[in-house]
Amino acid sequence: MLTINVAFLLVIVVVWRLRRRTEARSRFDEKMTAVIVLALGVLIAPTRVGQGILNVLGQLASGVTHAGR
Repeated sequence: MLTINVAFLLVIVVVWRLRRRTEARSRFDEKMTAVIVLALGVLIAPTRVGQGILNVLGQLASGVTHAGR
């Protein structure tokens, strides 16, 4: 039985879409990429990887805030 992880499939789609030349993208294409990335974020968020990304981004934001003072 072959199972496909939807989050992994969305990562492949996002990478494929972002590799295209910027000049060739329409507004609809950019909006669709944003929706796909949002869906990927929703799928990754409750996982261990998602929590790790959240922690790293939180530490980065905290460091930037402290550096600005």
